[in-house]
Amino acid sequence: MSATASKTKLIRHDWTYDEVKTLFDLPFNDLLFQAQTIHRQFFNPNAVQTSTLLSIKTGACPEDCKYCPQSGHYNTGLEKEKLLAVERVLEKAKEAKQGGASRFCMGAAWKHPREKDMPYVLEMVKGVKALGLETCMTLGMLNQNQADQLAEAGLDYYNHNLDTSPEFYGNIITTRTYQDRLNTLGNVRDAGIKVCSGGIIGMGETETDRIGLLAQLANLPQQPESVPINMLVKVEGTPLENVEDLDPIEFIKTLAVARIMMPASHVRLSAGREQMSDEMQALAFFAGANSIFYGECLLTTANPEKNKDLMLFKRLGIKPEQRIEKSDEEQTSDILQAIQDKQNNELFYDAAQSQ
Repeated sequence: MSATASKTKLIRHDWTYDEVKTLFDLPFNDLLFQAQTIHRQFFNPNAVQTSTLLSIKTGACPEDCKYCPQSGHYNTGLEKEKLLAVERVLEKAKEAKQGGASRFCMGAAWKHPREKDMPYVLEMVKGVKALGLETCMTLGMLNQNQADQLAEAGLDYYNHNLDTSPEFYGNIITTRTYQDRLNTLGNVRDAGIKVCSGGIIGMGETETDRIGLLAQLANLPQQPESVPINMLVKVEGTPLENVEDLDPIEFIKTLAVARIMMPASHVRLSAGREQMSDEMQALAFFAGANSIFYGECLLTTANPEKNKDLMLFKRLGIKPEQRIEKSDEEQTSDILQAIQDKQNNELFYDAAQSQ
């Protein structure tokens, strides 16, 4: 069996509850060893993809997500803001690129984008693309026409998290259904945009719910290219401000299981890093996380400063993953040439699998 065929076999869409439960029940060292072994088959183990996230419209969201300070249902003291001007967004994108980010993500506190806002959003995508950055947006629910417009503008990724399992979902959100979220992911896929979708851990859910979330993501017809695993950031004024703290080991286990179930996806260590020690983050990278949000703010919550991230990267021997600008054909040609020249195998660690 070829190496490519062997990798393809590892990507499954038929995970059962019992299979995922077996992974969670593994001894911690065995689980992390399995996750790291699979991780190395698909990625450079010492490269982490870096993204910067900008809130392009803050607050007054009509959704009632119980974790979110931007919800108009709760009084969190967050100042409401209008949609940022295109020029302002592009300034922030330039700063992000200069700071080392390879992807620029834009988020708006909407249930769904209004038609009058779409022209501005599309110009943001075009402008950020022109800077040489990958583009990602999260704007709430999308219909097929909106997804097609974003694809035509050049959007690379669309973020729309499932948040939790279908069974626990109603405890967290009532203003849109689980199927609404799945429909948006389907519209994004049909438009040819890559999917960024994950969830939030530590909202009072059980291990069964974490199993259900990962099974939903892994069993999609095509697994998300990017899977953010967020640790709840408890915000005063939201219904989850006093939820019990999550055991950090359970968070790391969830990352490792996500890596095993979705081996070709970038697993993002997302919200909650501000509360994590350097040691916990190092363990997360060993468990298979290979993407982070990079910068001082993640929408409306704190995030480790860029210099702190770079210092940690240096201590761990990690480098930011470089965006691949070449086509698949050019990459293949380069790899074949490297083989012909008998260069070191480390030069071609299957870069074609990178985003």
